[in-house]
Amino acid sequence: MLLHATNAFGQQHLSKRYPVRNNVRVELKNISGTITVESWNRDEVKTLCDDGIAGGERVAAPDRRWLDVDVMADNRGRSDIGDVNFKLQVPVNSSVDLETKRGQITGHQHSRRCCCWFGHVSSEGDIELNGISASQVFAQNLIGNIFFDGEFSRGGTYQFQSGKGEITIRIPSDSAFSLGAATPTKRIALGPFWNDGFKSLGDGRRYVGDVGDAARR
Repeated sequence: MLLHATNAFGQQHLSKRYPVRNNVRVELKNISGTITVESWNRDEVKTLCDDGIAGGERVAAPDRRWLDVDVMADNRGRSDIGDVNFKLQVPVNSSVDLETKRGQITGHQHSRRCCCWFGHVSSEGDIELNGISASQVFAQNLIGNIFFDGEFSRGGTYQFQSGKGEITIRIPSDSAFSLGAATPTKRIALGPFWNDGFKSLGDGRRYVGDVGDAARR
């Protein structure tokens, strides 16, 4: 069963709340505009949309494990869609899947007691993820910088890809992980994580190796 609500408007400000499970999966596909996601200690999702035309929100009932907002599909073929800026507040244990063709994506996790998975983040624009403690992170853009500040979980998977931009990762100094890093410019700076176990491949364009006790995990 799906509950469906569609709102078409211009230059307005719309806020909605959806009761969900704390491990809900939230999917948002935008065309152009900023997307900001924050975690909070509530079993509900709050969406705030302004300065554009929203898509339809669909929430699965009665299990309340999935919420989808798809501006791309609901406005396919239209040429008058401007920037649609979103702010989402989601439970701390959510899975979040974000996509926009143009615009910045920002994620803030305010509680480290639960994992919040920001998965398949793809855009043309900067991506900034702050305070993230997740078991899986994927951030990708074509043009723009990627910034990650958080923690790596044991057994987690983390992938950051930028076609044209800088990637900055800030994690605790005692982190342990296996690394595969590649760049066409030969500019890979590992800072204090560098060790003699790293192997240089492709004439300095790629490095692989382990940090800490990652090899024994």
